[in-house]
Amino acid sequence: MDVGADEFEESLPLLQELVQEADFVGLDIEFTGLRSNLSGPQQISLFDLPSEWYLKTRQSVQQFTICQIGLSVFSAIEGEANKYIAHSCNFFLFPTTFGILDSEFSFQASSVQFLNQYGFNYNKFLKNGIPYMNEEQEKKIRHDILTGNWRVRSSPDKDQIKAVIDKVTRWLDLAKEGDWMTLPGIAGFQAFEVQLVLRQALPDIWTVLKDEGVVVKKVSKQHRWYLQNTSCDRESCWKEKILLSARGFSVFFQMLVKAQKPLVGHNMMMDLLHLHEKFFRPLPESYDQFKQNIHSLFPVLIDTKNVTKDIWKEMNFPRVSNLSEVYEVLNSDLNPTKNSGPEIVHASRCEKYVKTKCPHEAAYDAFLCGSVLLKVAHLLLQKIHGIDPVPESSFPQYLDVLAPYVNQVNLIRAGVPKINFSGPDYPSIRPPILILSIKRWPGVSEQQVYHKFQNLCKFDVRRLTRSQFLLLTNKFKDARNVLKEYRGHPTLCISLYRYWRHSPDVNCVLQVCGIVTAWALLAFIFGRSGP
Repeated sequence: MDVGADEFEESLPLLQELVQEADFVGLDIEFTGLRSNLSGPQQISLFDLPSEWYLKTRQSVQQFTICQIGLSVFSAIEGEANKYIAHSCNFFLFPTTFGILDSEFSFQASSVQFLNQYGFNYNKFLKNGIPYMNEEQEKKIRHDILTGNWRVRSSPDKDQIKAVIDKVTRWLDLAKEGDWMTLPGIAGFQAFEVQLVLRQALPDIWTVLKDEGVVVKKVSKQHRWYLQNTSCDRESCWKEKILLSARGFSVFFQMLVKAQKPLVGHNMMMDLLHLHEKFFRPLPESYDQFKQNIHSLFPVLIDTKNVTKDIWKEMNFPRVSNLSEVYEVLNSDLNPTKNSGPEIVHASRCEKYVKTKCPHEAAYDAFLCGSVLLKVAHLLLQKIHGIDPVPESSFPQYLDVLAPYVNQVNLIRAGVPKINFSGPDYPSIRPPILILSIKRWPGVSEQQVYHKFQNLCKFDVRRLTRSQFLLLTNKFKDARNVLKEYRGHPTLCISLYRYWRHSPDVNCVLQVCGIVTAWALLAFIFGRSGP
């Protein structure tokens, strides 16, 4: 089911009911871009501590925006053993342009091409995207509207409002009291915006929003006063409606937070960063504060990338590179619990994915996340019990076997493989750092070192001194291969990096200590040989 601005408010009550009754919610998000073109020390690398990775990635999140959110709400079917129903929805989003809010964001060419390749509907995103704002933006808008300081700031809105006022003013000159006209093609919260301006600018009109558009009626000043103070459409209530419409998807985000359901994603770190920035608050500078905020919003997070990494090693499943391939393996005969695992059906209004595969459509990927979670959890439960089928499988049981993975979110290209949102991060289990010492290659750069080794294995490279570089890979096999291949090389010497032996800072301190010790020794010797 695809939901844009036109359908969103009508679907809110149903969505709220679904989330409240759900066992868990699958999530996937599509963005206008993923990474800023960072270079040098700002580039993401395996050398980064989680806090360093966060600060670098934070810049990208602030630069790009969300174009589509997919949710798949999973609920166990009452009275049927281990059977779940999934309600899957695509939400097309576009930042709120209202009053002082006029967001700037970037497109990354590769991301646009990627989504276009999979049939992404850019028209729906740009023309009918659901508005949204975070809490800080909402506070500013609320203050301006309720205190009467609200103004139209963006140029396109000003041009539209000016044209509407001119049209209504010309009509008023000829209209009689009680006459009315319709302004078609104005919908959503922008219809509230137009009405607010018209009511402020023209004291002898009243406006009503109907299906066909904004209806403007000519009234006396006494009747206008009466409508403003006694109507169910009086100004105070009406301004709250404006705020509700301008908040858009943020209203549903708050419902999702309040429900406190387990949130399931695949490689979901970027999703969480954007959820915080776009719907909660601007990302803080403190990495620890970010972790605390996310944990308070979503106390139970499960990243299927993190779960399946361990399962794949144990079960000796074939290598996979994406979520769709993970789903296919778990649905194949390679999965020993394929026939006894949970049964998943699509809801009546969400049957698009019964026969159609739509990779990288957010709701489809969200559905895959939830399905993978249930199948992997059943596999883990079967391993614990040692029998198949497992009697009376239930989602609480699945959560119990998934406990080691809860709030452990996969991290791509960093010094640690995952982030722990419910406590301190675990120490790195990456291969050891290697040190490359170069002879007879003056002026060599990090890029040249990278290209030198890329055919053998891929390393992240960081300069240590003028002739020394640190090499780091996420594969133990690559580290062993390069040590073996370059053993005894005449110009490229590679060995394990030892901080106390190779660090320039430590060497500097030791040299200073050596000099001080030598001078002290000389002073002692010459002092004793004196008269």
